[in-house]
Amino acid sequence: MKKLILAAAGLLLMTTAAAAQEVTLRLHHFMGEKAPLHGKMMVPLAAAIEEASEGRMKVEVFSGMSLGGRPGDLYDQAADGAVDIVVTLPGYTAGRFNRSEVFELPFMMKDPVATAEAYYDLITQDLQDGEFEETKILTSWVHGPGVLHSKEPISSLEDMVGQEMRGPTRVVTDLLGELGATPVGMPLPLIPENLSKGVISGTVLPWEVTPSIRLAELVSNHTELSGDTSLYTAVFIMAMNWDSYEGLPDDLRQILDDHTGKGLAASTAQVMLDADAGGRNVASGNTFITLDGAEVERWKAAAQPVVDRWVTRAGEMGFDGEAAIAQARALIDANL
Repeated sequence: MKKLILAAAGLLLMTTAAAAQEVTLRLHHFMGEKAPLHGKMMVPLAAAIEEASEGRMKVEVFSGMSLGGRPGDLYDQAADGAVDIVVTLPGYTAGRFNRSEVFELPFMMKDPVATAEAYYDLITQDLQDGEFEETKILTSWVHGPGVLHSKEPISSLEDMVGQEMRGPTRVVTDLLGELGATPVGMPLPLIPENLSKGVISGTVLPWEVTPSIRLAELVSNHTELSGDTSLYTAVFIMAMNWDSYEGLPDDLRQILDDHTGKGLAASTAQVMLDADAGGRNVASGNTFITLDGAEVERWKAAAQPVVDRWVTRAGEMGFDGEAAIAQARALIDANL
């Protein structure tokens, strides 16, 4: 009986210690502290997790690659355990996350929130155990409509000729080339310096992030599309090291799950979409150009080779590109 009592007491102490375990997770990303995703998503998320766990789980957010490396290194930092969590664009490592690119195809996105939810659905259905098997994907999303920002005005397809345009991912740089520009692949933090030096004459970006790099001071023309279509979007992921995730006590892992997932995918896309208006307002003294419906149709026709090449490349990578496009569109429609 005495041994039983001692064993029970020992088990109680172990359980109590586990319940009291404190965890600090490091989240690393490439954006500045003024970017909406930092201040309106990641910092509030960290605060909500700390509150829900009564202080037992803390998330330290490190912006602007402050823990070292380049934006293209972020995914491997999470996979290798250099940090616990990262926020990155899969497109920063071209050729590695091929299925994810389907949502970045020209004119694919309809509504950013529905597209973000669709992307998360694709991850849970197919990609978590596929191209993202090295990490636990906590959530994913897309940004609002991509906009052309340039030193010289762009009001027609012909105006793209001679432009050195920065793009964030392989699909987008391919698109810029088909539209007549000279595409330059480049992560966000390098844009201001390269605009100032004349290495590029413009960039594509959603409005929300432009104030964080003072873009309206570097270019004076902004070209948008009429209607509800979008030239492009880019996909984001929040990826976590598997050991860090599986090593959490059950109750803390549940708190993390409750605060991420599809709900966070939708709310983050909305954060970015809401911030578009503020970014656009910062540039209110500049020139705004809107392509009308007929011109947009010309751009769609010019962009079709990008889709065709992606389908061909998908076949070379071992999956059906046409089926992937149909699946993505169906997932978007299901979430509208």
